[in-house]
Amino acid sequence: MDANPAPIPRSRDILRTARDDRDAAQRAVAALSLEEQVFLVCDTPVGLRARVLELTPEPEAVIPLLPEAELCFTAKAVGLADAGWILEHATPEQLVTSFDLDCWQGLVPQRETLRDWLVAMSDAGDDTLLRAARALDPETIVLMVRDRAQVMLDPKDEEWQPPPGAQTVEGQFYLLARRPNDDIADLLKLLGALFREDYWLYFRMLQGAMWELESGLEEWALRWRTGRLEDLGFPSWDEAMRIYGYVRPSERERVPEASAPLDVEAWQLPVFLPELPATVSQTHSVFQAAAELSEDERRGFFYAFVAISNKVAVADRMPLGDAETLPSAIDAAAEVVSEGLEHVATANGLGLPDTLRRVPLERLFRVGASLGGRRPPPTPEPVEPEAAEPDPADTAP
Repeated sequence: MDANPAPIPRSRDILRTARDDRDAAQRAVAALSLEEQVFLVCDTPVGLRARVLELTPEPEAVIPLLPEAELCFTAKAVGLADAGWILEHATPEQLVTSFDLDCWQGLVPQRETLRDWLVAMSDAGDDTLLRAARALDPETIVLMVRDRAQVMLDPKDEEWQPPPGAQTVEGQFYLLARRPNDDIADLLKLLGALFREDYWLYFRMLQGAMWELESGLEEWALRWRTGRLEDLGFPSWDEAMRIYGYVRPSERERVPEASAPLDVEAWQLPVFLPELPATVSQTHSVFQAAAELSEDERRGFFYAFVAISNKVAVADRMPLGDAETLPSAIDAAAEVVSEGLEHVATANGLGLPDTLRRVPLERLFRVGASLGGRRPPPTPEPVEPEAAEPDPADTAP
């Protein structure tokens, strides 16, 4: 998504027209290019995006072009139980990013949220399930299977009988729901699609659910997720925590030599962000200073500041799957960077724009955090998963 797209009709105008004349609104949207339709959808508050998508002539062409995180925000705003028609047209990258952003709390996968997304993708059909399963790491899928069902392999012993309630896709592996109120229909639908279209992945999932250790699965799932999020501009938690590195008082005024902090290359943002939300009000000195930079410098500042905001979101363990998180991270980063910017500029007799040109934003954040004593929130206690039924294999004679 271009950070500075051409002006197009605003979503509020289109929705206002749709209230009085839906056909006129549809014609207005159809007159836009596909890129402009994507901009229009992303420009709409997440709670109203479904209405705009319904006005587009081909939603199936618009949905795959939404930035990855925006697909997640849109599906959640619609309600996962009703988002199947959106997920049906999502790309593998969009589906996996939705899992990565919304199904983790800090460094721990959230089983209940994984279950909700699997149900939504099940409603979207077998093709959607297959796209997601083939794009996700196997460890995450095995975690979903293990959380929902006890997996048993028919030993081909004439005396063996599957436990009451156990279900099978092909007569070899049997699954018994771990919770009395869970019919595991969505899980069986996923496994059935894999059995028909990708048997070896199906076999790998069920063997893993039977034999692999939970701790190993979580560790590898976290590694895969961390790598994917790094490609989207979200650093690992360890790297993000560097922004809270303490700067000693004697070092806070220092201006690094030969630094070019605004020489930043653009990258494809996973969110729709044509401008930094806080720049409208200009309440923070860092944005006032950025407004005085040249056009090229402002573009470099834009991406450098988004990178800092992403680090704040990860370090502070903000919910990455919520649409409100990035604006909140931007505001928090702006407040701390502004404090560091003003301190360094005053100590060295520099103007604020010149200080931005000479001091990296991460250092300004660290100075501001050290001055104000800002620290990330404490690591939350791990949430215990919902109690499951005992494993029949553990009590079998």
